[in-house]
Amino acid sequence: MSQQENYTRPTTIQEMHERMKNFATAEGWQRGLDYKPDPSDVFIVTPPKCGTTWMQQIVNGLRTRGSMDFDEISRVVPWINMAHDVGIDIYAPQVAHPRAFKTHSTLDEAPKGGKYIIVVRDPCDALLSDYHFFEGMFFEKGSISLEEYAREEFIPGREIHKHITAFWDRRKDEDVLPLAYENMKADLPQTIEKVAKFMGVPLDDGLKQIVLRQSDIKFMQEHKDQFEDHIIRKSRSAAMRLPLDGQLHKVRNGQVGESRDRVSNEIKQELDAVWQEEITAKIGLNSYEDLRKELLIM
Repeated sequence: MSQQENYTRPTTIQEMHERMKNFATAEGWQRGLDYKPDPSDVFIVTPPKCGTTWMQQIVNGLRTRGSMDFDEISRVVPWINMAHDVGIDIYAPQVAHPRAFKTHSTLDEAPKGGKYIIVVRDPCDALLSDYHFFEGMFFEKGSISLEEYAREEFIPGREIHKHITAFWDRRKDEDVLPLAYENMKADLPQTIEKVAKFMGVPLDDGLKQIVLRQSDIKFMQEHKDQFEDHIIRKSRSAAMRLPLDGQLHKVRNGQVGESRDRVSNEIKQELDAVWQEEITAKIGLNSYEDLRKELLIM
């Protein structure tokens, strides 16, 4: 029996934090941030669980005319911060032009000189998605409640708020395309048109229909193994002393508003307080709905 077969998952937030210190190496993370882009390079810049994989699929489908010839989407649209640690050369030729990467770093942290597609999401829905993503992989299923995860992990991180303040003053720049997850869900055809134009990819009706079909939640669920983080799980689990049988499910149900009946009023109020402190006080938007409407008309 290998040592890794004896590993168990954390059962507390504190233990999870300790293990996740080894999720990435400092050298690998910095190599990604030091990347020098070509002006045509496309970066998908998102907080976690805000449509990253969905946008990777849209971007790759547009540039390859719907090729599904990959074992995992992050093989063809790499996570630039993690690429070195999982053995992916970010300077190697990609499957098509333009080159594309994902990052959860904010716009002001991402490598400078490319094009940036930013996707944000209602914090309550992102919280619920993030919790389900971590449960069963980074901590033992059932050991940490949603409320505890919200208060000790998600809310202190303020990831969505950091992303919003980082892109807000640049939201009208030619090299920035800011989108709301909910607006993408409401009008996916228009989203595909916007992304194609931004990438400089000619969009005929045939290509539009291919990408529309392959970025639909049902299609992605049918091909969910191609959207799971196999590469990271296999490369980094041992460093975090995690068993290999965890599943990083990145395509769940894609619903808007699922948190309405799943997240307690107390947690919603705490998230609202963070919004007022981080967003309303700094850029004047009173709610996520106000932000969504602003991005809809851009």
